[in-house]
Amino acid sequence: MKILLDAMGGDNAPDAVIKGAVKAANEVEAEIILIGDEKIINEKAKEFFGKNVEDISNKIKVKHASEQIEMEDIPTQAIKHKKDSSMVVGFNMLKAGEGDVFISAGNSGALLTGATLLVGRIKGIDRPAIAPMLPAYKKSFMLMDAGANTNCKPINLVQFAQMSSIYLKSTFGIENPKVGLLNIGTEETKGNDLVKETYQILSKHGKEFGVNFIGNVEGRDAFSGEVDSVITDGFTGNVFLKTTEGLGKLVKRNLIESLKKNIFTMLGAIPCLPAIKKFAKTMDYKEYGGALFLGVKKPLVKAHGSSDEYLFYFTIKQAENFVKSKAVDKMITEFEKSKKTLDNLESI
Repeated sequence: MKILLDAMGGDNAPDAVIKGAVKAANEVEAEIILIGDEKIINEKAKEFFGKNVEDISNKIKVKHASEQIEMEDIPTQAIKHKKDSSMVVGFNMLKAGEGDVFISAGNSGALLTGATLLVGRIKGIDRPAIAPMLPAYKKSFMLMDAGANTNCKPINLVQFAQMSSIYLKSTFGIENPKVGLLNIGTEETKGNDLVKETYQILSKHGKEFGVNFIGNVEGRDAFSGEVDSVITDGFTGNVFLKTTEGLGKLVKRNLIESLKKNIFTMLGAIPCLPAIKKFAKTMDYKEYGGALFLGVKKPLVKAHGSSDEYLFYFTIKQAENFVKSKAVDKMITEFEKSKKTLDNLESI
């Protein structure tokens, strides 16, 4: 197995990417291919580890790419004109079978455009979507879409439900994942037209699409541990995701400050340290890796733009499991089977 890693994408690239790759190299079976400016990558590796990156581990290789796509670049133009960028080179390697999964923390719009134009959508899927895993009570849940599609149709949300169900079953062994629709209330009459129409389709046809639809889910209930996948449009999903991350940071910060308030709180916290560390780990989004990009023909993972070395480390391990689960192959098979049902849905 080969994991393709965009070494030049993200706010902390290439430093965090290189450090994360080195950290993960001893824990994954796959070979890690860093894609980017070879000179810069090796200069950084010498700065951090005292030698070229390929000399650090026999599991790390470098693929030279002379350009990089910046966060401010216009996605379509960047994909078309920066053909030797680390992102475009990665996409082309993935499409050609020179890698099994591609990870990038770069420009989200360019990632969506490149995935669609260069790798291609799975036949039958209208729009790919970003799907991160988030913490919940005694488990985690998938949020989909978290930012790829700000304007959606009911068919998009139905397909998000399908894709998340296939992934959770393939990767986590959840036999019948519970899928909820993010809404402002649990009643079927609540919400905008998109949500209400999607509710009706999933209520009537969910089983036909292999979706165990449990109804509307309010934001506060998403973390209850009673739902495996929360479906929404990309605009709402991204706001939900960023709010969740911000709340997690707030809770962690306030907890630390409270424990360090004085000598008595510090002494009182000592017996509770194992539980506190476990709680902090549960609330840390870095533990859950990057966001899966579901709906394209090859495995693709979108790492957080501000990823540090630890998040890249977790994302690399997550990507290896993504490939091992064969979730993309299963999606291709399932959507071929359900093509007739999907065609009928488009007319609804």
